[in-house]
Amino acid sequence: MSIIKVIEVLANSTEGWEDATKKAVKHAAKTVKNIKSVYVKEQSAIVNGENITEFRVNVKITFEVS
Repeated sequence: MSIIKVIEVLANSTEGWEDATKKAVKHAAKTVKNIKSVYVKEQSAIVNGENITEFRVNVKITFEVS
């Protein structure tokens, strides 16, 4: 039987939501091992004038605990 834990991580990017999600996983992987999946819970963006300047994600990262 395996035990699965979930952490919630916030990340941002100037490139897009996909990049922000990748950054969240990459940063979490520095201290969390056995990451199995990521679920994008929320997406938002910061707008300056007519342009999006920052993409933000709130993700849930699932990992297996040995």
